[in-house]
This record gives sequence, structure tokens and C-alpha cells, in this order.
Amino acid sequence: MDWAALTAALGTALPSDFRSLAEAYPVLVIDDFLMVSLPTPGAEEPWASASRDDEILQDLYEMGDTEGYVPYPRPGGLISWASSNAGDAFYWRTSPAGPDAWPVVVRTDNAEWYEFPVGAVAFLAGVYGRTIEVPGMPTNFPGRNPAVLGLGDRVD
Repeated sequence: MDWAALTAALGTALPSDFRSLAEAYPVLVIDDFLMVSLPTPGAEEPWASASRDDEILQDLYEMGDTEGYVPYPRPGGLISWASSNAGDAFYWRTSPAGPDAWPVVVRTDNAEWYEFPVGAVAFLAGVYGRTIEVPGMPTNFPGRNPAVLGLGDRVD
């Protein structure tokens, strides 16, 4: 992965836990519901563009439906990193404290906004382990035996 190219295209570095996740897995889907958008080698610029230029978030912001959240690159702006097949969106809220301090922000398909003071990997582990509950998300997610599609051993 060319993290320097991705950082240049995005305009900021990404959290170290997410970089480690992306290095380990080219695909990550939890219980056929939550899809983590992981950059792939050679496609750093398109990934950065898609994460930075979230058209739905921009439209919601212009309509005043973001509960005070703003799109990146505005200060404190949101960067997209995952979505669900029900329309939930998962973001980081950027801050001057640096990428490893960015909290996770969730916009549910019910247009509710929630912020969690953890990084992406801790958030995913918490949701998977049911120690983090996201109000408004399906009560059957994750299931009793949640499947994780995580194709490992990335070859660059």
C-alpha cells in the first residue's frame, strides 16, 4: 500500500489501526451487513476521493441534516470508511489531535447520528462483540454466530 500517495490524495493521514486493518485484509464484511471500505494497492487515489467526496454526506450537509457535522476537508469534517447494506454510514470525525484520536460517527438509515469515542477497529470489535450498541441499527446485527468475510494475507 502506498500510504504516502493515499495521504497526499486525501489530504491527511489515516488512523494507524485502520492502516493495519487495510494491510491485513483486502475485504472486510461483517455478517453480510457492514462493509468496511479498505483501500487497495494501486487504487489509493480513487479510495481517497470516494472517502473524501461523499456525495450523500455533502447533500445532507447542504440540506442542514447533519446535526452539526460537516464534510471533510472542513475542520472537524467527516471521512467515510464503511457502510451497511441498510444505508448506515460510518465516518471518522477529523480533529487537530491527529488520526489516532478521531472518533467514529455513525449516521443510521433512520437519519440519526451517534458518536463513539473509539477508533474504527475498536468500534468494529465492540459491535461484533456486542459491547457497543448503535441505536437504530437492526437488533439482529450481528447475529448469534456472525460471519466475517475477511480475506487475509494481502499480496502487494
